[in-house]
Amino acid sequence: MDLDAYVAVRHEAWRRLEVLVAQRRHTGEEADELLRLYTEVSTDLSMVRSVNPDPALVRYLSALLSRARIHTAGARTGSWNALGRFLTMTFPAALYRMRWWWIATALACVAFAFAVGGYANLNPEVYTSQLTPRQIDAYVHTDFENYYSEFPHHEFATLVWVNNAWVAAQAIAFGVLGAPVIYVLFQNMVGVGVAGALMAEHGRLDLFFGLILPHGILELTAIFVAGGVGLRLFWSWVEPGELTRLQSFAREGRAAIGVALGLILVLLVSGVIEGFVTPSGLPTWARITIGIVAEVTFLAYVFVLGRRAAERGVSGDIDSTARGDYAPVAG
Repeated sequence: MDLDAYVAVRHEAWRRLEVLVAQRRHTGEEADELLRLYTEVSTDLSMVRSVNPDPALVRYLSALLSRARIHTAGARTGSWNALGRFLTMTFPAALYRMRWWWIATALACVAFAFAVGGYANLNPEVYTSQLTPRQIDAYVHTDFENYYSEFPHHEFATLVWVNNAWVAAQAIAFGVLGAPVIYVLFQNMVGVGVAGALMAEHGRLDLFFGLILPHGILELTAIFVAGGVGLRLFWSWVEPGELTRLQSFAREGRAAIGVALGLILVLLVSGVIEGFVTPSGLPTWARITIGIVAEVTFLAYVFVLGRRAAERGVSGDIDSTARGDYAPVAG
């Protein structure tokens, strides 16, 4: 095949496809023309590759077809509309659909933390065996309170945000195995329970709750959500229902990734509260009120927006056009 002659014959069609690809909107006729040219240029590329694979021409046609494919299949690049849909539908719908998992996780964790605190209060050797009297005195009277103010507000907010996001990510990622999720939650609840017992033993329980509750209500809720989602991910391959184990795990895995991304924003809010509100000079009741308002806002987000989205068929998974169809499973 004479490559130069072939290029001369087909060049105008390629140029026309470039023009159509560069346009943001198309008429009906232009859309049909784009599809037709896309098919023709695909044939051209196959012909060039099989007969005279000139590297420069192959790269040019491949790049042109890639750009045209985005137009024919529909662009799915990041956009404000996509972000808006995620925040108003996909994320809250996923939270709502998995609500019983994270609500049960939250209730179990809170009950366990109080049980640990009560046991440690009745058995002080839980912490006296790990800490010296001087260390306990420093923790109760200075370290616990100073923890929230020893760094500049913005640095501290960033620090706790990254740390909490990491804990949440672990709780979700470990859902592949199940047991590690429980271990992550166990560690965190033991820490909270023992710290509460230490403060209660020294008559500083009011300070403990005054510093924990403003940010802790929303922060712990996000951790409980992550734990519940991780456990749901584990259960998806233990009990896949009508799907195969791989299909069930893939569906819940995609939703879990979306929840993990959304929780980054939730934990950003709790981090800002912990960095700027918790150590502030506001009265304790005002700081706790801010924490309660943040929690109520989150719950309204889930049970109002999430429920509406779920009723419209949004599950938290990606669109069917993006994930493809499932192959039939033999009975």
